[in-house]
Amino acid sequence: MSDDTIRLVAVGRLLRRRGRLLVLLALLGALAGHGASLVFPPRYTASASVLLPGPWEERELLTQVDLATGSAVVDRVAAALGRTGAGGPDLRDRVSATATEGNIITLSGTAGTPADAQRLADRMAREFVGFAARLAGGAASGAAAGSEALRRQVAETDRRVSDLAGAADPGRTVASVQARTALEKLRTALQEAVKKLDEAGPAAARAAPVVVGPAARPAGAVPPTRGQLVGGGAGLCFLLGVLGHLVAARVDRRPRTAPETAAALGAPLLGTVDVPAERPGGGGPGARVRRFLGLGTRWDAPPPQRSGDEAGRRVRYRRVCARLEGRPAASRGLLVVVPDGDGSARRAAARLVAEAGSGPAPGAPLGEWPVPRVVEVPVDRPLVPDREAESGALVVVSTGRWTAEELAGLAEACADGGHEVVGVVGVVVTGAAGAAGPDRARPPRSAAPPPEDAAAALAVRGRGTGGAA
Repeated sequence: MSDDTIRLVAVGRLLRRRGRLLVLLALLGALAGHGASLVFPPRYTASASVLLPGPWEERELLTQVDLATGSAVVDRVAAALGRTGAGGPDLRDRVSATATEGNIITLSGTAGTPADAQRLADRMAREFVGFAARLAGGAASGAAAGSEALRRQVAETDRRVSDLAGAADPGRTVASVQARTALEKLRTALQEAVKKLDEAGPAAARAAPVVVGPAARPAGAVPPTRGQLVGGGAGLCFLLGVLGHLVAARVDRRPRTAPETAAALGAPLLGTVDVPAERPGGGGPGARVRRFLGLGTRWDAPPPQRSGDEAGRRVRYRRVCARLEGRPAASRGLLVVVPDGDGSARRAAARLVAEAGSGPAPGAPLGEWPVPRVVEVPVDRPLVPDREAESGALVVVSTGRWTAEELAGLAEACADGGHEVVGVVGVVVTGAAGAAGPDRARPPRSAAPPPEDAAAALAVRGRGTGGAA
């Protein structure tokens, strides 16, 4: 999978083999979302509308929005609701105002309960209307005072113009006629200006803002709600689990199949055998949890081909023994090398030794099949016993578990001990969760059980002076 494109079939295989783990991650995410909902309680938002009568420009509406959320209005709201002191700054983060079409200002308030949110929005609307009315009244009184002063100045100017017109020589010279004409024009212009000022005064006065109606009580909480937090946490953890598996499989360089494993060891593949999964009660609580979650095998490995029953499984082991027939190194003695800690490979090696000890391979003369010896070699510091009676090594290893470097180290350790690697046997586990499914076929009564005691006696750890890879 490290070099292949991630396809839907890979995602389907992941869901099938790691479904229980992904469901567990989703449940943990849901619990985390529920905990977040307790830390951040639900909030409710209510809105009230205020109408601004008369023509308004866009920039003027924006000014009214700033006034509605300013400290002058918010502090009055806090005092009216009994939130003195730090109440104003706290409310400033929970109120908002927007301008919509039709000269309507929408005031919104957020609180912990629907009733508090409704009360906050209504109080915001009332305080804003009162503040805007006071501003409009002060502006109107100032404009009226300025208009009255202007009228007095115009009247005084008109009297002075009349005095200048009377003092001028009444039409005796051209200069006096021009001066009287200019004074009359100035008087007419002043009278027209005063008339326009009187006409513009009532039109400029705007009506006070009006509350359209009381705020409606909110029916639902503001997102994210508790259900959204729980669902979002579950979905997020599920997706992170899927992405984590895909990324881990992408960067994983371990051989997945038996041919890839044999290529890493530099030896021919003699076959693939399967061992049944361990009993559910064995291995302690940690092992049972791993088997339940499907962590015992790689999810991205191709599904193994099951033998079907005990007789078919034995046929596979006998075929591996038959493929060793005719190899010079195997005929003079064989050392079965198993990585230390690989329980499945150790059981498969014991089964191979048992099959070899039960009789010669099919078609081989009697006495040509020496019983192999099993040694377990640590992969971190591989050490294979020196060559004694054996002249060849058979590596039995679980597929998809060891890296290419570790497998190459086993091959080098065999070479340092004077052993030629005559073949590789891949081992897969059937009946485990996430591998090939439960092995429902029971062994027939006629199939004789392998001599496990004799095989176990042969499976000893190697002690020798072979070189380390």
